[in-house]
Order: sequence, then C-alpha cells, then structure tokens
Amino acid sequence: MASTAELLRSLHDAANGFDPRDLAWNDGLADPAGGAVVCHNDVCPENVVFRDGVAVALLDFEFAAPGRPIYDLACLARLCVPIDNDFDQARLGWQPADRLERLRLVADAYGLDRDGRKDLLAIMEVALTRAEEFIWRRVESGDPNFVEMWNRTDGAERYHRRRRWWNDNHHLFVAALR
Repeated sequence: MASTAELLRSLHDAANGFDPRDLAWNDGLADPAGGAVVCHNDVCPENVVFRDGVAVALLDFEFAAPGRPIYDLACLARLCVPIDNDFDQARLGWQPADRLERLRLVADAYGLDRDGRKDLLAIMEVALTRAEEFIWRRVESGDPNFVEMWNRTDGAERYHRRRRWWNDNHHLFVAALR
C-alpha cells in the first residue's frame, strides 16, 4: 500500500508542469472538477507492477486525464483500501484487512498533511459517485462486460451497500486520519 501511494505521488510530481490542455483524454473516470496534473484514475492492484513486494510501475493508462492529485489518490484508496462493505469485499476476494489503517498508510505514504487528509475524505464522496456513474453509463450503453459484472454483483444494490457502509463508517475514517 505504501509503495503504491508513493508511486502515485511520483507520477503526480513528474506530471507537474506538463501542459495537458488541447490533448484528447478519456473522461470516463476523470476528476469532474478537472485539474492541471495528469492523473491515472484507475490505480488498482491489477494496474500495478510489483517487484519484491514494492510497487515499481503503473499499467493501463486508459483512464488517465487531467485532474486533481487528491482525486486520483481517492480513486486509489477506493480501489485498494478498499472502500467497500464487508460482504462485497469478501465476494471480490479481498482478505479481511484494517481499512482504517490502510487508508492512514496511504495518506502517510503520499505525504498528506492535515488539510490534505480532510480533502481526501471529502473527495472520496466524489470518487465513489463518479465510479458509480461510470459503471451505470457502461451498463446503459450495453457494454457486455459491464452488464455481466452488473448482473453478477447485484447491480445497483451493490453500490447502495457500499454507500451505506461508507456513510455508516465515515466517522471512523475521519478519526483515523486525524
């Protein structure tokens, strides 16, 4: 977790100063607020190369787009902590983990200060909503992979479970990031 957050920070630092304007980007998972730093927007375990347990490279930049680094970090946390309820976390193959500690580790490794930690939790709401909207758009368009996943994972109820879980546990994450 720590090396993945550090790798994402390195990407953001390296992209700082690059002018992404006037280029075409996939906005499917992009930060709805926009931004000036090229962000990955889909850092999940499948998109990270590990060597001896350390994250050394990111793959699959299909959803890369200009945004705010804090939004990209929220996407990483959503996918890697993970920000998900116990039922779906287990169904997706995640072993039980201390999600509070994992989010704190992400924030520490990325180098967030107190204000950045507050921003991360606020932006998590945006990242959750954006991901839900993205999935729904793909299902509505008839994308067979997304329709199959939607049906296999209980459709809208899966996202309602996650949202209820996040709302019920949000205060714990706030306390963990103080």
